Amino acid sequence: MQSNKPSNTGAKKVMFPDKKSSPPSSSSSSSKQMKSSTITNAAGLSSLITFTILLLAWISGFASRLFAIIRFESIIHEFDPWFNYRATAYMVQHGFYNFLNWFDERAWYPLGRIVGGTVYPGLMITSGSIHYILHSLNIPIHIRDICVFLAPVFSGLTAISTYFLTKELWSAGAGLFAACFIAIVPGYISRSVAGSYDNEGIAIFALQFTYYLWVKSVKKGSIFWAALTALSYFYMVSAWGGYVFIINLIPLHVFLLLLMNRFSNRLFVSYTTFYILGLLLSMQIPFVGFQPIRTSEHMAAGGVFVLLIFVGTLRYLRTILTKSEMKYFGGIVVIIAGVLLLGLVLLTYMGFVAPWSGRFYSLWDTGYAKIHIPIIASVSEHQPTTWFSFFFDLHILVSTFPVGLWYCIKRINDERVFIVLYALSAVYFAGVMVRLMLTLTPVVCMLSGVAFSGLLEMYLKDEDRESGDRENVDSSEAESETDGERSPGRGLYDKAGKLRRMKHEKPKGNGDGLGSNLRNGVVIGVLMLLMMFTVHCTWVTSNAYSSPSIVLASYTHDGGRSILDDFREAYYWLAQNTPTDARIMSWWDYGYQIAGMANRTTLVDNNTWNNSHIALVGKAMSSTEPKAYEIMTSLDVDYVLVIFGGMIGYSGDDINKFLWMVRIAEGEHPQDIRESDYFTERGEFRVDAEGSPTLLNCLMYKLSYYRFGEVVLDYRMSAGFDRTRQAEIGNKNFKLTYLDEAYTTEHWLVRIYRVKKPNEFNRPRIPLSERKIARSTSSYHNKKTTRRKKGIIKNKPTVVKGQKPQRRTTV
Repeated sequence: MQSNKPSNTGAKKVMFPDKKSSPPSSSSSSSKQMKSSTITNAAGLSSLITFTILLLAWISGFASRLFAIIRFESIIHEFDPWFNYRATAYMVQHGFYNFLNWFDERAWYPLGRIVGGTVYPGLMITSGSIHYILHSLNIPIHIRDICVFLAPVFSGLTAISTYFLTKELWSAGAGLFAACFIAIVPGYISRSVAGSYDNEGIAIFALQFTYYLWVKSVKKGSIFWAALTALSYFYMVSAWGGYVFIINLIPLHVFLLLLMNRFSNRLFVSYTTFYILGLLLSMQIPFVGFQPIRTSEHMAAGGVFVLLIFVGTLRYLRTILTKSEMKYFGGIVVIIAGVLLLGLVLLTYMGFVAPWSGRFYSLWDTGYAKIHIPIIASVSEHQPTTWFSFFFDLHILVSTFPVGLWYCIKRINDERVFIVLYALSAVYFAGVMVRLMLTLTPVVCMLSGVAFSGLLEMYLKDEDRESGDRENVDSSEAESETDGERSPGRGLYDKAGKLRRMKHEKPKGNGDGLGSNLRNGVVIGVLMLLMMFTVHCTWVTSNAYSSPSIVLASYTHDGGRSILDDFREAYYWLAQNTPTDARIMSWWDYGYQIAGMANRTTLVDNNTWNNSHIALVGKAMSSTEPKAYEIMTSLDVDYVLVIFGGMIGYSGDDINKFLWMVRIAEGEHPQDIRESDYFTERGEFRVDAEGSPTLLNCLMYKLSYYRFGEVVLDYRMSAGFDRTRQAEIGNKNFKLTYLDEAYTTEHWLVRIYRVKKPNEFNRPRIPLSERKIARSTSSYHNKKTTRRKKGIIKNKPTVVKGQKPQRRTTV
């Protein structure tokens, strides 16, 4: 029998006591509010953590790039940054349009250089815009300080763009890892330290941001995102010549998606919008001009654009044409494609479309540049990358990068096809050329972020989630048992799709197969690796990439440091002691520094646009003094500057670069210069007594070792011992006939010589003690006339020996 229970007068009668009654409206609304507030708080906390991590990544990246400023001073580094700084200062002083029309008469004498049409102006415009905004806000700051700190500031923007790109490709956690990695990785810091005012400082940000917008546009299929991609690509074109990497990688991505049968309207809208706008915008850069439609490097993008149009048209016609009509149309498409390809070949043959450049050929054939274009191979940045460089610049990311690549291949989709192509192409190009390690570093950071994120999710996040799920299941089962005890009829029914487990079926322990000790060990190991990566990045940045090339530092055995400031000493001497129109001949490495710091005219510089002019300078350095004098006279050279490191052991001097001067000169003047003449019979390049006579008597050898044969560096060394080559020079006692030593810096690092004028060495200088004036008697002419031949003295007194002269009386 049921027990009689008191009933409330206003209570609702429950018809089915075993069914759970619906909760009141007030309780349901309160539970919804609590759930929404919980979600809001979680989202807010996640946003706060993300913002904090990105801010710390920006700060750490900025701070790690300031070692050069702290140890030395706020100064422009390297060689190319000096031209960029000089061009930026000119633009700020004279205006943007005058900068575009600027003819630099101090470069490439006597040819000159049209600066506005031969540079990528994005770097100068960025610095000039920041300078203008700060001065508009009454914040006075010199343009030099903006140039020095521009790259560290943009490193933070690069970290943020890398975060968004990795987030679109994988997850927010992987994006945070990637942002932290790229903020401090040496492969990117090497080109973005404070003072490295070069195009790559802002170009990597533009590269990553363009890729992010492209992936976003492919996912959304929106014209808006595709137009933003084109605008970002336009900024990249204005900043760096590496934009060719973008305009070939994106078409390759589209082409591979077509081969994988992943055509979609999103892809069609994204690429067609990007290509048309990007093509029109890139042609607005004066240095680029019509290259996007007249060079082979850009033809792939146009070909994929036409192919995408054909595929889109074909898919549309399938909906309105029969199969027989489609076969007819397919034949027409093949004929049109063949005609277009043949037309491209004819245009290339006729010269309307330029063939592949030498720099591009050198990417596919590493020996091409050394044989055909030695000036490209002479640059140290264009040498193949060693395995040591990969570990030195990337550290632990080298081993985790393939893991992230495998994750993306395993879970492939449209956007991950792009990152796979990016990774494979960047790995190849970075192996061919050291400089392109810069393009590999961002994708390595991204895929390493994917790997670390997946690893930590497995050993941290899943444990909490699984334990939470188990708690929810156990609590629901306990709740159902409690409800069954309270209402006996409830145990007769189960929820749809859910079966109650028996006691022996319930899991015992955590049930994941991974113990807590294993989880903790893996997490601690990952943290140790990340700490070692941070220490390595800091050490490499501090010791390898934070030394300006114009200021050298040497360390003693007791840890003391001495500064060698010979470069600026020599440039200051040129600025103070030479005429303003003096012309300086040096190797092209130092052209930008001479023009930027000494403000003097140079024959060649780091632009290297005229190979024949550089070869002429190389011929002068490789020839004997009389032959070199003829070349210097024809070029109106006033001074010659050489870098000599034999006194202090500096390995980057002109003697070590001399063979490249010979090779470049031989390419233009094979009858006068031959590389084999500068080697011994055994094929050795030696500067001692066994060296080649051609080498021991060339101009570069004499200018480097003039008076060095008299110098004794150490009691253990003989006179004229070269510390860099570790040999005693073979030609010591020689004199210069056509040049005079004008200035040698304190440590003999920079040596400057004045070129004599023809009237100087034809009349040799005679010491004062040996000067005599010989006059013959026949050459003497008396200018007195016959009237004045004999002089008369009026009132001459008569003098008689032994008598006093009589006094004159006055009347």
